[in-house]
Amino acid sequence: MPALQDSIDAIRIAAAAADRMKATDIVAFDVTEPLAITDAMLIASASNERQVLAVAEEIEKDLYLKAGKRQPRFREGLTEGQWVLLDYGDFVIHVMHQESREYYRLERLWKDCPSIDLQLEHAEDEQKPTASSEA
Repeated sequence: MPALQDSIDAIRIAAAAADRMKATDIVAFDVTEPLAITDAMLIASASNERQVLAVAEEIEKDLYLKAGKRQPRFREGLTEGQWVLLDYGDFVIHVMHQESREYYRLERLWKDCPSIDLQLEHAEDEQKPTASSEA
């Protein structure tokens, strides 16, 4: 189980990086049992192609700096901008354009897997400025 916990900790670092870069939807799944392929999977959707690449770069940077100099063993999609796959061996990260989410249907494979509570803080920060504060 320590390897799984290390993966989950790295996924949390990646999720925080995606959140900082304003990814529109971030969810992580523990897929160890159903698929026996990876320990954990992170999906982050972005609003446009430029943001997809920015989110992926931020995730890579943070995992290198904050998770024991982790580097992906395989990268795919870095030139297209519709989606990026970063395979770290014990977990995989997908960053995709919000509009390509329907096209990229792998997520349905994980819908029955337990999700990991990422405890992101973005929801509080975005609700602070309100129009009613001017009254």
